[in-house]
Amino acid sequence: MTMASNYRWVIVAAGGLLGCVAMGCMFSLPVFLIPMSQDTGWSRTGISTAMTIAFLVMGFAGVVWGTLSDKYGPRAVCLAGTGLLVCTLLAVSRVTNLYMFQVLYGVLMGVSMAAFFAPLMSAVTGWFETRRSLAVSLISAGIGMAPVTMSPLPGVLITHYDWRTAMMILALVAAVIMVPACFFLRKSPALEQAQKPETQTAVSSAPAISRRQAFASAPFLVLFFTNFFCCATHSGPIFHTVSYAISCGIPALTAVTIYSVEGLAGMPGRIVFGLMGDKFGAKWVLVVGLLVQAIGALGYFYSRDLAAFYSSAAVFGFIYAGVMPLYSVLLRENYPLQILGTMMGAMGLAGGLGMATGPVLGGWIFDTTGNYGWLYLSSFGMGLGAFFIAMLFRPFPKLPVTSSLANAAS
Repeated sequence: MTMASNYRWVIVAAGGLLGCVAMGCMFSLPVFLIPMSQDTGWSRTGISTAMTIAFLVMGFAGVVWGTLSDKYGPRAVCLAGTGLLVCTLLAVSRVTNLYMFQVLYGVLMGVSMAAFFAPLMSAVTGWFETRRSLAVSLISAGIGMAPVTMSPLPGVLITHYDWRTAMMILALVAAVIMVPACFFLRKSPALEQAQKPETQTAVSSAPAISRRQAFASAPFLVLFFTNFFCCATHSGPIFHTVSYAISCGIPALTAVTIYSVEGLAGMPGRIVFGLMGDKFGAKWVLVVGLLVQAIGALGYFYSRDLAAFYSSAAVFGFIYAGVMPLYSVLLRENYPLQILGTMMGAMGLAGGLGMATGPVLGGWIFDTTGNYGWLYLSSFGMGLGAFFIAMLFRPFPKLPVTSSLANAAS
């Protein structure tokens, strides 16, 4: 086994750790939602809007970060994102104005988070020619550990400190973990080989496609809109389930564990979907998963007690976590490695736009109706939309892989 074959699993481990901590920091906001609202008097809609802004900004910034990762590699991009993430948490912990909070959290958090998805996914898919779905799923599994490892941390902190102090401690924890992890990231041997002048001729033997052509292609557009509706399906339930459970009479600290159950269920979900994607093909595993995800969103609609919430969280977390890595696999199978970071960033834009709908929609529904019922019915409808769009996906003819690139990545 070559050194590259060994080191590719280090990339998976480092990427999973970075994604876990970064996502955990961003998704700590649902845990802070009620303490922040009680302390400041800000509405849930106002606070939730910051998350919506963050998802929107994350989507657009992902294209830029992805392009930079194509050129400079994942290490530099993730280091920059880590620094910005830590500074954002520290700044937000001191803010006293709702609009300033929305700008700081929404814009800076969105930009910082975008520095991780596209670079990490493009890096790991470049390191793997075999077991690619599994590798991407393991990265995603690391990210999915955030509700289990990082989200309970602010839940514990706010029982001992005010939310501002808890957020400062969270920033310090992120810095200590993430900065060393960034230094384990490297460009894939396949990408380095492709960027050497002497290999340009060999690489260009594959069907040439520019970024503009790739963005306008049918496979990308289908994946883009599928991802949008897929993320719109689960963003509301992810963000508002803790508050929904509290409104049903479940204690706050116990309600946070529902979020953790989702994360725990997502771990085997990612692995199972990754293995099935390698065996049966990513497209059909994605299509079936999207249908089940839509049905799973209804589980929360009927949940009232802790047992029902745990059951719904286990099913929903297993499914939505499992389908998400498959978009990266389909992109890698259909587009050149040299523009993959940009393509991943653009796919992140679709996800960011979809994720942006849930927080503000759920906040508006609660503030308007006094409950979250229509949020879960809306999620069901959007899930069906994702399923029907995914059925339209038709891949490009499989691109030939040159022997030099195949040897470098295997």
